[in-house]
Amino acid sequence: MGYTVYGSVRSRTFRVLWMLEELGQPYTHVAAGPQSEQVRAVSPLGKIPVLVDGDTVIPDSTAILTYLADKHGALTAPAGSVARARQDAWTFRILDEIEGLLWCAARHSFILPEAERVPEVKETCKAEYLRNITRLFDEVDGPCLTGDAPTVPDILLTHCGGWAQSAKFPAPPERFAAYLEQMRARPSFQKASALG
Repeated sequence: MGYTVYGSVRSRTFRVLWMLEELGQPYTHVAAGPQSEQVRAVSPLGKIPVLVDGDTVIPDSTAILTYLADKHGALTAPAGSVARARQDAWTFRILDEIEGLLWCAARHSFILPEAERVPEVKETCKAEYLRNITRLFDEVDGPCLTGDAPTVPDILLTHCGGWAQSAKFPAPPERFAAYLEQMRARPSFQKASALG
């Protein structure tokens, strides 16, 4: 029967679609926007993405990625292992130091009511993003964040890299640019991209 994924491809929903392609799992994609009737019918929160697995409804892209990785035993270290703790540390760091800045800039660009926006915040976010991504890649040893194979934080970081480019954030350091190119070359990334 497979999963059902709600959300537009040009959003955090892409992460879930890419993960499902990596896992080789069947799914139905409902290309619905946030707060749409389709999304609110399955998740009153109205945010995207939403994953429906039988009677289970899971919102939030990172929660969905972790659930799928654990359920299928792929793109993750085993729960309770030291390797998993290190993987989770990367995940939380990306959400805090990279995605948080992109989201803050987006909120002050087009999400908040115009009277509440502080456009100057965006330049601070861009500068901090560049510092954080540079420092992050000073610590990466392998082709992926946790070694030779991608895990949940690689999907998050690659998506954030594309988000940063479309938001005209500073060009990434050379190592990050090479990393993004390598991750985007994956057949599963290409298949998910074709949906949008």
